Amino acid sequence: MPEKVSFKSGDGFVVANLYLPEGHDPSRRYPAVAVGGSLTSVKEQMGGNYAGELARRGIIALAIDYRNYGESSGAMRQFEDQASKAEDLSAALRYLKKRSDVAGTGILGICTSGGTALYTAAKDPNVGALATVAGFFSDPELVSKMFGGKEGIDSRIAASREARKRYDDEGVIQTVFAYMPNDKTAVSSGPNEYYMDHSRGGSVRAWRNEFAVMAWEPWLAFDPLAQAPHVTAPALVVHSDGAAFPDQARKMYGLLAGPKELHWTEGKHYDFYDQAETVRAAADRVASHFHNKLG
Repeated sequence: MPEKVSFKSGDGFVVANLYLPEGHDPSRRYPAVAVGGSLTSVKEQMGGNYAGELARRGIIALAIDYRNYGESSGAMRQFEDQASKAEDLSAALRYLKKRSDVAGTGILGICTSGGTALYTAAKDPNVGALATVAGFFSDPELVSKMFGGKEGIDSRIAASREARKRYDDEGVIQTVFAYMPNDKTAVSSGPNEYYMDHSRGGSVRAWRNEFAVMAWEPWLAFDPLAQAPHVTAPALVVHSDGAAFPDQARKMYGLLAGPKELHWTEGKHYDFYDQAETVRAAADRVASHFHNKLG
């Protein structure tokens, strides 16, 4: 069972679940990893799954709720802001680094947090190693394809600014679905079976299937590919042809500036979130990477 912890980040605080290795010995030093999950996710979803698996493999792992999500602070609930999220990952590393049982610190990003982790790794020397699993690595060209070209982007930015003004004037947070099949107003209108299934991600009570409309402008500007050339920490990229946007993962991998390894495997995107065989196989590779680079 994890231990709930909290620590300062920016003008607020982050709440996280801390997973210690089985048979944890406080006199020893272990690799320590901050773990972030998909868009709008909370620490009890895929981030917690991987944190638990890493702990079973001898790694201290910290699954976080980004600010404005879950149990963490923030008045602008469900607001997507990569600068804030990157700082939360840095704050998690600072928290881990202060522990006497930590040898080195790194980041594991799943889906959207794979991209977010690049923002942190591009600037933070506490990122001793980086791993991504089924990462989402956007850039302007992909955003244009996903959201209807210039017209679709412009209309969302206009809605974002109008919603932000309403929040500033009235304190009202307007939302749309983050994930909803066939709903073109949602951020993702695909099948989204992980979130729609109440025996899987949809069962997590702390998770809200909401995206703040005022976040469209910063979300559309999400560009982890622009960060990749500035990442020099040793990196492992775990992806597959069945995971989201495999060509983007290959493109990102090619841009990384430091030592790197690409582990191309099998599995559909959501298999990497919670399907036991896929998660364990990915966790094996990720744990080996962190032991080698942070041990």
